[in-house]
This record gives sequence, C-alpha cells and structure tokens, in this order.
Amino acid sequence: MKEGKMKQRLSYAFGALGHDVYYYSISTFFIAFVTAQMFAGSPHEDAMIALVTGLVVIIRLVEIIFDPIIGSIIDNTHTRWGKFKPWLVVGGIMSSLMIMLMFSDFFGLAKSGNRTLFAIVFIIAFIILDAFYSFKDIAFWSMIPALSEKNSERETLGTFARFGSAIGAQGATILAIPITIFFTKGGHAQGARGFFAFGVIAALVQGISALVTAWGTKEQKSVIRQEGTKTNTSDVFKALLKNDQLMWLSLSYILFAIAYVATTATLILNFTFVIGNASLYSITGIVGFIGSIILVPMFPTLAKKFGRRKVLTGAIISMLVGYVLFVLGNSVPMTVGGLIFLTAPYQLVFLSVLMTITDSVEYGQWKNGVRNEAVTLAMRPLLDKIAGAFSNGIYGFVAIAAGMTGSKYISGHTYGVATFKLYSFVVPAVLMIIALAVYLLKVKLTEKRHEEIVAELEERLK
Repeated sequence: MKEGKMKQRLSYAFGALGHDVYYYSISTFFIAFVTAQMFAGSPHEDAMIALVTGLVVIIRLVEIIFDPIIGSIIDNTHTRWGKFKPWLVVGGIMSSLMIMLMFSDFFGLAKSGNRTLFAIVFIIAFIILDAFYSFKDIAFWSMIPALSEKNSERETLGTFARFGSAIGAQGATILAIPITIFFTKGGHAQGARGFFAFGVIAALVQGISALVTAWGTKEQKSVIRQEGTKTNTSDVFKALLKNDQLMWLSLSYILFAIAYVATTATLILNFTFVIGNASLYSITGIVGFIGSIILVPMFPTLAKKFGRRKVLTGAIISMLVGYVLFVLGNSVPMTVGGLIFLTAPYQLVFLSVLMTITDSVEYGQWKNGVRNEAVTLAMRPLLDKIAGAFSNGIYGFVAIAAGMTGSKYISGHTYGVATFKLYSFVVPAVLMIIALAVYLLKVKLTEKRHEEIVAELEERLK
C-alpha cells in the first residue's frame, strides 16, 4: 500500500515538473522571445510586438470563460482509465506540439510584412494551444480530491506536486538563458535558433511527464465520490457562484497572482536593463529553487502547527519585504535579497490556496448537493491563466513604456527605470495587500471546518 502511494506521489510530482516547465515557457519566456527575436529586423518591430502581446491577452481572457465548461466536460467523462487521464494525455501531447510552433517565426510569416495573414494564423494556432493546455491543466490539478479525500494525504500530494513544480519552474528559469545561448549559432548570444531549441525541450518534458502521471496515478472510489447527479453545462457557472468560499478565495488569489506574475514576468528586464547583465537572470531560478526545496517539504508541518491561514499571511508579509528591497536598490545584492523574500514564500501561498480550493469541493457538495471536482478545481488554473494573460500584456507594455525592448543592454542609453519599478514592483505590492485583506476577512473554510463537512457528508450519503 505504501509503495503504491509513493509511486502515485512521485508520478504526480513529475507531472507537475513538466507542467510548470511548460507554464513558465509560455507565460514568461515566450513573450521574451517575441520582444527580442520573433520580429528582429522587421521594419514594424514595436508594432508587431504590441500586436502579439495584445492578441495573447485577448485570446486568453476570452478562452477563460470556457474553463468551467471544460471542467464540466471532464466531470462528465467516463472511461476505463477514469475521467482525468484521457484529457491529461491528449491535452499534454497537443499543447506540446503547438508550443514548438510558438517559438518559431511561423515559417517566415512573422517577418514577411503581411501583418493581417500573420495575425490570422497566430490567432488560430494560439487558440489551439490554449484550448488543449486548458484541458490538460484542469485535468491535472483536479485529480487531487479524486486521489484522496483525507486532508493529510491531499497535503502530501500537493507538497510532492509543488516540489515538482518548483524544480520545473525554477529549473527552466535557471536553464533558459544558457540553453538559448548554447543552441544559438556561435553560442555567444541569444538568437532565434536558441529560443526554438528551448521550446522543443519544454515540449518534450511536458509531453513525457503527462504520460508518466497518467501511468502512475489511480482514482479512489468512496461513498462521497459515488456517481450521482452531475452539473449540466448550463448550470456550471451557477454552481460556482453558489460556492461562496470558492468565490472569495478566487478573488483574493487572482489579485495575488496578477501581482506576482507582473513581477516575475518582468524580472528579466531588471537584469538586462537595470543591472545591465542578462546572464545574471539565472540567479532568479537558483534563489527560487533553493527556497522551494527548503519550504515546500515544510508545508505539511507548518500547516499542521499554525494552520494554512497563518502560513499564507506570513508568506505574503515576507513577499512585501521583497518588494521594498526591489524598489530601494538596483544592485545585485539588493536584487538577490528581494528575490529571496519574494520568490521563496510563493510556494506556501500556492499550497495554502490549492488545498483550500480542494476542500471547497466537499464544501460545494455539502452546500449544493452536487459534487463537482473538475469544475471546482478548474478555478485555480483559470485564475492562473488570467494572471498569465495579464503577465504577457504587462511584459510587452513595460518593455515598450520603459524603452526596454531588444535583448541587449546598450551602455549610455537611458532606460525608464522608475517606470519599470512602478509597474513591476509598486503596483503589485499594493495588489498583494488588498489580496491578503480579502482573504483574512472573507475566507472561513479552515481545515477543522472541512473535517466537519466531510463527516456530515459521509453520514448524509450513508
């Protein structure tokens, strides 16, 4: 039994590793490729950068309204492999194929000067990518309540997954610049060839990890998870809105997530144009990785001793200290200090939110009489997609507003450092303060309350 649990935990962790390599690649590094290389040499470079970043934001925001419907489709899927694995595999493979196209010049179309044709092809390609990634994303994170209904095992699975995520995200952050330089002809600077190689590697890692997760996990059957009435597509949004704890938590988390990605997505600009050394960007991944491997395994212990509420509060306060350090200094030591306080505690916030959203599955079932695993868990990926969409737009906006386009620092050139810090550090800090206030005032679904709800459900369903 223990061997089976460990196989499941490790398989799920590896899936999370590949998932975050992909997420980092498309939410952060893809836009870096767009601003630095996709249109390099084009007479309309700034206009094309603005076009693509704008299209990405619009497409992702429009597609987001379909995420709960995707969750409903997954919830109503019945196969011999369960309801999650088919979408995990198909979504993982298809989105992996599409990301390779994103890190190219679309067979020369990007620099052809035909903006209308490029826009049409890009919109179709990005919609296909985003749709399949949504199915995979929602299926992956919705598996946790299906793999166990015990808080302790859910927290363990979440911790394993987040550890894998940390390795994936921070590993990609550390290796992104070296990979692009290594595979660029000459190996001395970032070029289009290097960016494409990075996209291929990200695609392979995600596709293989999705297959491993499908192979190594198993849905549990229980009284609470017995097949019953499912939410029709037309009732999906009504079911979500009735889950008040999920809604308040979602509002808090989206404010936090937008703030965090607005900073992390633009950190490469900080190293390239404020510090003046893009190669030092790998420090971001190193600091985040060290912080993750220390704090992620500690989450179950911290949550048990202090409760998720206090863990999340302490983490956000630490992140605000990081913002102060970023605003006050431009040196490498101050930047590293800001990274330590900002990036390391992020994992504790994510896990606290993920576990509470997972518990809201039973809360919604207790309150509304219908169990919606994928529909409920779709909210977390949905919120991150909103944040990711804004990060794409924020990166392009800040790069243009602060005069930080291109891939190299030019000595003697004046860059808008104050503008950069306003949008990348000050505004996000304010959003995080508001997010914490909403969480503390409105989210009441604690671990103890969840245990009471599960006991009530078991008694009711027997």
